[in-house]
Amino acid sequence: MAVKKTAEKTTTSKVKKTAPKKTVEKPVAAKALKEVAPKVEKKSADEVYFYGVGRRKASVAQVRLYAYDKATDSDFVINKKKLKDYFPVANLQNTFLAPLKAVGLYGKMRATVLVRGGGVTGQVEAVRLGISRALVKYDETFKKTLKELGFMTRDAREVERKKPGLKKARKSPQWAKR
Repeated sequence: MAVKKTAEKTTTSKVKKTAPKKTVEKPVAAKALKEVAPKVEKKSADEVYFYGVGRRKASVAQVRLYAYDKATDSDFVINKKKLKDYFPVANLQNTFLAPLKAVGLYGKMRATVLVRGGGVTGQVEAVRLGISRALVKYDETFKKTLKELGFMTRDAREVERKKPGLKKARKSPQWAKR
């Protein structure tokens, strides 16, 4: 007669030990900056807008124009900042508003802009082209006026690359005879 041996399985419950979670607080400056940022209220999703893309050097701007009768300078939002905060220099603000003033719609349109890449001048000129293209979609008769002022032309000049053996794109090292 065979005796059946039953193997008793010993189960030990292993409890995973977890380290206490550390809470990392944001720096005080980041908290203050978040509180200072202007709050942009979202309009209804069904609001009609006119879209235009502008490019200049390494900058790309996506512009949305909305018809709004009581528009002020604070109704121009660039990367979730007001116009005067994003482009603090008056010359840049004039470049931004030039297409709207040229067609007589300054104070009658508001804009939201997403712009990336490049420097300040490249960004404001990309936004200007984007606004111009959006205005043409709004009313086709504006195209002639904007074209005469040069706002409809994409400035395709880019920085020339540096070549090997030269100091810059075309500047060569000083040549010595002896």
